[in-house]
Amino acid sequence: MREEQQFVSGLYARLDALREEAESAVQASLAQVGNGSQARLERDVMVAEQSGLLAAFDAGENGLCFGRLEFRDGRDHHIGRIGIRASDIERTPLVIDWRAEVARPFYLATGHTPMGLRRRRHITSEGRRVTALHDEILDLSDTTRTGHEAADADEVLLAALDSARTGRMHDIVQTIQAEQDRVIRAPHQGVLVVEGGPGTGKTVVALHRAAFLLYAHRELLAKRAVLVVGPNPAFLGYIGEVLPALGETGVLLATLGELFPGVTATGTDSPAAAEVKGRAEMADVLARALRDRQQLPEPGAPMVIEHDDGELVLDWSIAYEARDAARAADLPHNLARPTFAFHVIDALTRQLAERIGHDPYGGPNFLGPDDIAQLGKAVAVSPEVHAAVEELWPTLTPERFVTDFLAEPTHLSDEDAAAVRRAPGGDWTSADVPLLDEAAELLGVDDSAERARAEAKWQREVAYAQGVLDVSYASRTYEFEDKEENDPEGAEVLLAHDIMDAERMAERQEEADHRSAAERAAADRTWAFGHIIVDEAQELSAMAWRLLMRRSPTRSMTLVGDPAQTAESGGVGSWREILAPYVEDRWEYARLGVNYRTPAEIMDVAAEVPRAAGVAGFEPPSSVRSTGVRPWARRVDDLAVAVADAVAEEASGVGRLAVIAPRALHGALAGKLPDVSGPEGEVDLTRRVVLIDPRQAKGLEFDSVLVVEPALYGTSDLYVALTRATQRLGILSSRELPDALASLL
Repeated sequence: MREEQQFVSGLYARLDALREEAESAVQASLAQVGNGSQARLERDVMVAEQSGLLAAFDAGENGLCFGRLEFRDGRDHHIGRIGIRASDIERTPLVIDWRAEVARPFYLATGHTPMGLRRRRHITSEGRRVTALHDEILDLSDTTRTGHEAADADEVLLAALDSARTGRMHDIVQTIQAEQDRVIRAPHQGVLVVEGGPGTGKTVVALHRAAFLLYAHRELLAKRAVLVVGPNPAFLGYIGEVLPALGETGVLLATLGELFPGVTATGTDSPAAAEVKGRAEMADVLARALRDRQQLPEPGAPMVIEHDDGELVLDWSIAYEARDAARAADLPHNLARPTFAFHVIDALTRQLAERIGHDPYGGPNFLGPDDIAQLGKAVAVSPEVHAAVEELWPTLTPERFVTDFLAEPTHLSDEDAAAVRRAPGGDWTSADVPLLDEAAELLGVDDSAERARAEAKWQREVAYAQGVLDVSYASRTYEFEDKEENDPEGAEVLLAHDIMDAERMAERQEEADHRSAAERAAADRTWAFGHIIVDEAQELSAMAWRLLMRRSPTRSMTLVGDPAQTAESGGVGSWREILAPYVEDRWEYARLGVNYRTPAEIMDVAAEVPRAAGVAGFEPPSSVRSTGVRPWARRVDDLAVAVADAVAEEASGVGRLAVIAPRALHGALAGKLPDVSGPEGEVDLTRRVVLIDPRQAKGLEFDSVLVVEPALYGTSDLYVALTRATQRLGILSSRELPDALASLL
């Protein structure tokens, strides 16, 4: 203990020194007052690099060193949350980053396959103080003992599992198991599906995989960023501290409803509406609805356009030919609009030229090419012509198009149209976001005017830079003339005009974008991520998958989920069905089969729910721990009072309690639970008691759980609710219990 404490104390001293160096570098950089964008860029890069180091050092503050590997050949490595080196010339490693290849025996070695180890030590700390050692002897021929040999090889793991929840997910860097390590370090490229039942740690494994990939492929992924998609905001808050605790901050965490820049989905769809919006055929429905917006005048009822040189007639045939040409261009709607407009303007110009230059005696038109070109310019700038073009081929934004579509759904059955119909002005929902993304693809962005403005601005900057260089050259002529005459072979004096041209000088004055890759990705709908991790992937609809696949053109993805927990009516559920349209059968599958969260007593009860429902292919995970506390169930008359009494009883213990109830009951229950978090606003998972519905509970865990009125749950929702507890589970109902739970009474 003294030896390890001495080492850990020295390690923290080195960490403090590194932190002080980084802080000093940041302050020195901020204090610099440089001229020009190059100096600002260098300063900002230095600040960003040192700030990243500070984030990593802060991550190492708790549990900096948690393990030690002693090899048979005499090598000795300490394993930690981050890698730290000494200040000597060789930069000797003091502690090895857990992601390094040399650290793998800490997670994989067994007595049967010791991987060259003699001893593996787990170091437990509180702050900077070593509190316990647990040694595992892997070389049975070695009789040396320390007195800290663990009676149970899983002692550290079980202690972590039994500890009280805090309302935030913690990393498992000290207790990664072999099956989890294989997933974490799986190859970067391609699609990896990680399936696992409740409590198997698939979410935290996916987050550690993100940290590992950023470590192993830093140069690539730091530029392209990693996206982690979670099911709801409460879940993202729950997992939000895991990656920073591992020293990684360059990751974008988002729900599906946050993946269209400028839109945050706060509305809620009915199950029927969500299911319709999520169907794969909605892509074709939107495409057909967009074609409907590319209109023609009614035959026999042409559009009459007022013009200075007389009325112009835009009839069905002109518009038809223009529309046909625009569609043949095979461009998104907004990008094809100029083609439509040019054809209309050309036809109206010919019409005007024939009327003005017509020879009543049958001769050639009096107007020459220049005259016709002038008429064409007048037609092209006519507000009335532009209004007519806009009416037939409108410029659309995704928001306007989807809003109009939902107000009057077309190309759907009457039942489906009624399900999705919504008056303009309603809140966007998560199921709307894939529709907006699809619309953006169909519409495209006509940024020609913006590009023209940018080009004009660039040309002005180049011209200004050229003026500066001209002044520099003129200054050189007078200032150095005498020196050159008196000392023609003297040292050459180089000025700005000698080493760069106007364009290069203008480039150096441009403002650089100093946002992180994750920040830039959040604002750019077309961003291609280096890797995407999707949690609860089985819940996403076919339209949601179209959105995500656009964000990952290289198909580098980790998909995490459990088909047995599919609750959303639009969820695809089957991995093969999800992936076949995009990668066919070119994907890898891994299954996590050990339940670390849910005690055997609770898992035995919960597993009866999908079994009774006949869920195909259901295979419950095996629990590694038992608490000896069997779940209980009660039939009650006054549900709200019974819940309040049970909460008062359970909340007196250690840890956190979740009351999981159907949304319709939240109002009545909240009235009896004045200190509960959840009924209104965001769920605060750090509170002792939270009130949530089954969908909000997905991916979360609590010390104690009260499941209310289970007869109102679907199979998946009930299975999820029953498997959130790490210690105690109670069930309260005013109705008949589902058959799968009847034995608890």
